Amino acid sequence: QVQLVESGGGLVQAGGSLRLSCAASVRSFSRYAMGWFRQAPGKEREFVAGISWSGSSTYYADSVKGRFTISRDNAKNTVYLQMNSLKSEDTAVYICAADRYGSGKDSQHYEYRGQGTQVTVSS
Repeated sequence: QVQLVESGGGLVQAGGSLRLSCAASVRSFSRYAMGWFRQAPGKEREFVAGISWSGSSTYYADSVKGRFTISRDNAKNTVYLQMNSLKSEDTAVYICAADRYGSGKDSQHYEYRGQGTQVTVSS
């Protein structure tokens, strides 16, 4: 069983930064690709970023490229999302996800998701 717990969300002004963390309770965390999704009110869930099990490959939605950075620490069973230059349209619940068999690139492959953490960007 995989448990994912996100933290680090909050209220920030436009142009500011936040770093999200996702702690995974799972054996062999390093065998999972990891990712972040987000869901804004009234909108479908959107893939934000993914990272391979080794951390050597990362993938981003066009809307966050150059502003967000995904990283992981396999020794701590944790994945991070550094968000810079935040915009009001980044406001959403951010959800951590795990992909046991994929590369982290395909948003359809993620089998496990956390409950999410709210990020609100004020303009």
